[in-house]
Amino acid sequence: MKKQNIISAAILAVGLLALGLCVKSGLNSFNDSQRVVDVKGLAEREVNANVVTWPIMFREVGNSLPDVYANVTKTNAVIIDFLVANGLSKDEISVGAPTVQDLTTDRYNNSPLPYNYAVTSVVTVSSGKVKEVHSLINRQGELLSKGIAITSNYNYSVTYDFTDLNSIKPEMIAEATQNAREAAKKFADDSDSRLGKIKTARQGQFSIEDRDATTPYIKKIRVVTALTYYLED
Repeated sequence: MKKQNIISAAILAVGLLALGLCVKSGLNSFNDSQRVVDVKGLAEREVNANVVTWPIMFREVGNSLPDVYANVTKTNAVIIDFLVANGLSKDEISVGAPTVQDLTTDRYNNSPLPYNYAVTSVVTVSSGKVKEVHSLINRQGELLSKGIAITSNYNYSVTYDFTDLNSIKPEMIAEATQNAREAAKKFADDSDSRLGKIKTARQGQFSIEDRDATTPYIKKIRVVTALTYYLED
């Protein structure tokens, strides 16, 4: 009986020891799997806009609608001639439908009206010749000498865009990922650890903004990647 008890106790002890080792191993694995470092990597580029949109808006007024419309047609032609003479093609120029305002129908105006009609027209340039168009924008005062008064409106402002993001995406993502890895490697070295594999990776959205208010034709592109690395002993 004593011998059986001793054997049973020995078996139980061995089982408990094995169980303890398994539990310890499991805990070590759990702890190792939770030893991670979260890092972010940034990549930035400055690029020139590759598309410019320039709305040229003007207004004609008069008492005879046919006469006003005729003046609008002539002015459109003068603007188009100016643009073509300075290197733009007609395919890069479009003329929108004119907007007619009948001033006599304005019930809130009780003052005598100098004109009955006001017609607004917009000639729009959309081109990849950004430098050339930017130069023409700075020379639009030449249209004043031709009797054309260019008006401004926040709905019709010059815009510069960069549409070739796909061409630089891979390089920027690689750069952001490398920057994140360097940060994780530094953390691992400082904590006497080795950098393991990537646990998770998230690519942030690309943002495209003007570099500053005075150079809207130069764009700043930015992307941030977030990665989680395992740390190993």
